Amino acid sequence: MQEKYIDETKQGEAFAIAEKPENSKKLFLESYGCQMNFSDSEIVASILNEQGYNTTLKQEEADLILLNTCSIREKAEQTVRMRLSQFKNLKKEKPNLTVGVLGCMAERLKTKFLEEEQLVDLVVGPDAYRDLPNLLKETEDGRDAINVILSKEETYADINPVRLGGNGVTAFVTITRGCDNMCTFCVVPFTRGRERSRDPHSIIDECKDLWNNGYKEITLLGQNVDSYLWYGGGPKKDFAKASEMQKLTAVDFAQLLDLVANAVPEMRIRFSTSNPQDMNINVFEVMAKHKNICKYVHLPVQSGSDRILQLMNRQHTRQEYLDLIKKAKEIVPDISFSQDMIIGFCTETEEDHQDTLSLMREVEYDYGYMFAYSERPGTPAHKKMEDDIPADIKQRRLAEVIALQGELSRKRMASYVGRVHEILIEGVSKKNKNQWKGRNSQNAVCVFDMLEGQKIGDIVSVFVHGNTQGTLLGETV
Repeated sequence: MQEKYIDETKQGEAFAIAEKPENSKKLFLESYGCQMNFSDSEIVASILNEQGYNTTLKQEEADLILLNTCSIREKAEQTVRMRLSQFKNLKKEKPNLTVGVLGCMAERLKTKFLEEEQLVDLVVGPDAYRDLPNLLKETEDGRDAINVILSKEETYADINPVRLGGNGVTAFVTITRGCDNMCTFCVVPFTRGRERSRDPHSIIDECKDLWNNGYKEITLLGQNVDSYLWYGGGPKKDFAKASEMQKLTAVDFAQLLDLVANAVPEMRIRFSTSNPQDMNINVFEVMAKHKNICKYVHLPVQSGSDRILQLMNRQHTRQEYLDLIKKAKEIVPDISFSQDMIIGFCTETEEDHQDTLSLMREVEYDYGYMFAYSERPGTPAHKKMEDDIPADIKQRRLAEVIALQGELSRKRMASYVGRVHEILIEGVSKKNKNQWKGRNSQNAVCVFDMLEGQKIGDIVSVFVHGNTQGTLLGETV
């Protein structure tokens, strides 16, 4: 079981890449929050690599420090503020150092960072990374620089991301940007703008390039991958205005998934994040059709109560969600699911909480990302609803949800025991340097003893003989 929300799987990670010998400046780039932010950092590194910057893991030798930030929860913002305070002290020792904030906090807190708190020199929103070279020239001239304009077109489709850090085996490929769903608790539509999709040809080219460079698994990435819709460019909401030819030749997510699976037939394919109201049965049929598409879906539900789902503007009911899960299991019998769950949303009653627990038991998730509701400024919930559930009740309910997910995770892991699984070796186990770690198709982590001749990137057959709550224990067949 994983207890952190998907948008906080990593609290901050600095990256290094291969250096260009001719580059003379150093960039320290640190990312927080969701997988989209980490993918965006690879785009930023690519843009700045062409502007004379090599990345460094040592902040003290940097000429430019950039934090790619997250606004999904208050804790993420507090962490970034603490880091910026540290860099403010570093600037006293190194006056020529430029410090900037990228991403969702840049969009949300632009004036606070620049004018009120004077923590940074540079503020750049998620759709303005191409403008970084111009903005840096402004800071060199002694001026604060800002661009947080949201775009209806920008997808960075033509920029080849620099793969930062990582294991050289798995990679993210962004297919959509922004979100149109307007869930009342969520800040993403306001920080990342309208939903738009990337040209499928550029996606396929990137996937092929990754395969040719030794990568073995990709994750197609977006705030809402299921609503992918390419009809020649522009926001998804404008599809109704498209020409008849554009509508006839449009590509949806199921079609894109099929195209990618055929283009790189030996590449493992995952996708994230999905939304129930946009998930099409055709996606599950494509999953069943292709062996190289992993049998795992992260399908956030947020609550098991219809009343709370309506307050959240989730656009699906409890029964619709359960029907979707049931249909998916019929089409892909060995499929696994994980969840996002918000505990203690505005007006949540004990009955609503019990509805959440009963839904979890019915679905039997492999694992989940669970957290207590925290009010996000600027969202509809913040403007129109009272955060009226006391902290102690939130924490008690959260503990019950986490405990139940622990039981379900243990049960699901046990269901994989006694079988042979295809495991992609992603690295060395943190607990035992003589063991590999990797994941099966259902995204369950497996550890097993190393054998001579095996290496990172190999897909090996592993017999699973035991399990813990979150890990499979196996041996190579």
